[in-house]
Amino acid sequence: MRLLGVPLTGKETIAQPHYIDKLQILLVKFMTSILTPKTRKLPDQAIAAKIFHWINIISLFIMLTSGLQIYNANPVFGGRSGLHLPPIFTLGGWLAGGRHWHFAAMWFFSLNLLWYGMYVLITRRWRHRFVGVNDIKALQKAQNSKRLIYAWHRIVYTAIIPILLLALFTGIGMYKPAQFPWIVDTFGSWEALRIVHFSSVPMVILFAVVHSLLGRKAGGTELTESMFW
Repeated sequence: MRLLGVPLTGKETIAQPHYIDKLQILLVKFMTSILTPKTRKLPDQAIAAKIFHWINIISLFIMLTSGLQIYNANPVFGGRSGLHLPPIFTLGGWLAGGRHWHFAAMWFFSLNLLWYGMYVLITRRWRHRFVGVNDIKALQKAQNSKRLIYAWHRIVYTAIIPILLLALFTGIGMYKPAQFPWIVDTFGSWEALRIVHFSSVPMVILFAVVHSLLGRKAGGTELTESMFW
C-alpha cells in the first residue's frame, strides 16, 4: 500500500508522526505552487544600447528645438513673412545661437550613430535588429500577431537608417556649403536642400512614435523602459 508516494510496510500506520510530517510537506508544496504568482523574466538591454538611446534623445531634442530657432530666422515656407513658431519651442535665442546649439548637438548625434553602428556590427546584433528575408515572408504568411509585430518593428527600425543619413547629408550641405557645394547641387538649389532637411524632422518624430508603440506591443512597457533604465 502507498500513500502519496510513501510506501507503507504494514507495520507502520498513517497516524505515526513520520507520515504526518511528509503529508504536511506535500500539502505545503502543493498550496505554494498554486498561490505563488509566476513572474516572467523582465527584459534587459546592454548598457551600450541604453547609452545610445539616452544620447539620441538628448541630442535630437536639442537639434529639434535649435533647428526651429534657425527656421524662425528664415522660415522654409513663406520666407521671412512665413509661419513663425512661438519662442517656447525654440532654443538659442537668435539665429547664431540656434546654429551653435544645432551643430554642437549634430556632432554628438553623428558620433553616437558611428560608435553604435560599429558596436552593432562587431557584436552581430544587426541580425536581430534589422529586417531580413524572414520578416518579409512573415508579412505574407504569418498568422501569429506577435510575429507580425516583430517583423514590422524590424522594418521600421531599418527604415530610419536612410532617413537619418539623409538628415545628416543635407545638414552637412547646409553647415558647410562652400566646402561641399556638390551637396547643394545634388538637390538643385539651396531652398530645395532646406526643404529636404526640414522634411526629415517629421519623419524622425513619426519613427519615434511608431517605434515606441511597436516596442510596447512586442514587449510591453517593460521593454520600452529597459532601453533607458
